[in-house]
Amino acid sequence: MAGGPPFALGVSNVEGLDALVRAIRAEEDGKALRKDLAKNMREALKPGAAEAKSSIMAMPSSGIMPTAPALRSSIARKIRPEVKLGGRWSGARVKAFKTKNIRNFPNAPKRTNRASGWRHPVYGNRDQWVQQRGKIDWFDRSFEGRANGYRDAVEQAMEDMARRIASRAR
Repeated sequence: MAGGPPFALGVSNVEGLDALVRAIRAEEDGKALRKDLAKNMREALKPGAAEAKSSIMAMPSSGIMPTAPALRSSIARKIRPEVKLGGRWSGARVKAFKTKNIRNFPNAPKRTNRASGWRHPVYGNRDQWVQQRGKIDWFDRSFEGRANGYRDAVEQAMEDMARRIASRAR
């Protein structure tokens, strides 16, 4: 898992990814090839992102403050596949990004995933604090038993691109 649990599951340091990126850069239309490879790798991870979104939306809600921004849907909007080719880190992952400007709670994806939950002041009474728990391991459980399938799909996208480059050389 790349990016460190609990907010990312990914494929990194895949054998041959750096060599594939170098081969793409050597091609005349390397920019278009890199774009296609990144797109195909993201497509391979979309089912995992959809599963994680579904999992957070299944978290129970008390509905105390109906006028506040919806926490679950805000977290779900921030879950997406990410691909980086070259640089310090190369790979593909599904990541839950921070939820800025949502109830002053930027770490919502991480806090709702962990067993200890989070503390916050009671609405209308800033002197009283409560401990709240989300749906424990909602992100991690979305990928249980499926991580190898996503890794295989990303590697397949890489192999397809390598074949595409090799066919041009003939």
